[in-house]
Amino acid sequence: MPNTKSAQKRLRQNVVRRTHNRAVKSSLRSSIRKVREAVTAADFEKAEELFRATVKKLDKAGAKRVLHPKTTSRLKSRLSQHIKNAKLKASA
Repeated sequence: MPNTKSAQKRLRQNVVRRTHNRAVKSSLRSSIRKVREAVTAADFEKAEELFRATVKKLDKAGAKRVLHPKTTSRLKSRLSQHIKNAKLKASA
């Protein structure tokens, strides 16, 4: 347990931030999963729509440092590549 007032406040802040960050990360994982499911179902229109929403969430998480900005960039790139490759396979 924290001994000083400042340490007690810091603990309270950390608890609030941790719960918020966990909620944001969970939401991101769900969004990414939905995009991947849409791609595997060959519903590219829905996948593109979900991808745009997911990119927005990723950008916000990176800007607020919930995730490292390079992590968000990597995830966006991989999702985009996943959609692109699936489209190529479907058209071939």
